[in-house]
Amino acid sequence: MEQQSSISWLVKCGLSAAALLVACGVATSWVGNSLQLPATTTRDGTLITLNRYIQEPVPDVVLVGSSLTYRLNEEYFATPRLRNLALAGGAPMTSLEIVLARPGVPKIVLVETNVMSRPVDDALVARFGRRQDAEPRFFRPIRMAVAAYENRVHAPLSHAQIMAAMDSLLRGPPRDFDNRVYVSRAVKEHDEDPSAAVRSNVERLAELIRKAQQVGVRVMLFELPFPKEIEATRTVETTRRIVHGRFAGPEQWLPIDVEASELRWLDGVHLDERSAMLVSRSIDKALAQIPLDES
Repeated sequence: MEQQSSISWLVKCGLSAAALLVACGVATSWVGNSLQLPATTTRDGTLITLNRYIQEPVPDVVLVGSSLTYRLNEEYFATPRLRNLALAGGAPMTSLEIVLARPGVPKIVLVETNVMSRPVDDALVARFGRRQDAEPRFFRPIRMAVAAYENRVHAPLSHAQIMAAMDSLLRGPPRDFDNRVYVSRAVKEHDEDPSAAVRSNVERLAELIRKAQQVGVRVMLFELPFPKEIEATRTVETTRRIVHGRFAGPEQWLPIDVEASELRWLDGVHLDERSAMLVSRSIDKALAQIPLDES
């Protein structure tokens, strides 16, 4: 009798746990659709991005950078096994240091050099650049169960569907909108001399590139396009001069070839969706010229 009671208790616990997981999934879906939830902070987004990276298989290609590169959604790329580790509000070297500290490394890392004045987030490097996983193994079954439920209820679009939607959008003309107020504000924000911080970070980047080469990782640099008003600011011109002075070899750079007249910027600096798709396809094209097995 006591044994039957114990079994009954275990069964009830199991059913309660399963019901709780389903309830959480349903509540998340219902609340997300019916209420305006508080905005996810930049730090929250960073933690989600890095946690996902260390839990999944090591990709072949990784992008690191600032919020400019963060706009290049992974779904926009045709390159398989590509991950975007750009951190909104962060420095490209933060993600690069984490990538190189992990037990498995990608074959190619693309580093955005537009924003080179921000310091490395050493706390993030210490947390995610360790050899063991940051997430306790105890929580993995719960996380996997919730993820499986979400994928069942909200099945993601297939890659073919995403590519078809992109083709449809890209066949149309760019959408014009009045962002003069944002451009004017951005021009003022970029009227400063970042020389000291950029030089320091450029030297740190050079050291990380040497470290990457030692473990068989090819690092290539790239610049995202800005509107002509931003291109002419002191911050952008100074950053470009220092970065290109330190990394002068054309073989170190991944070309981005997009017709400037096709590009638009929502707030003067960040690409809109269509423009981000065009840039992503240009990166795809450039990566196709680099055999991954020879990187």
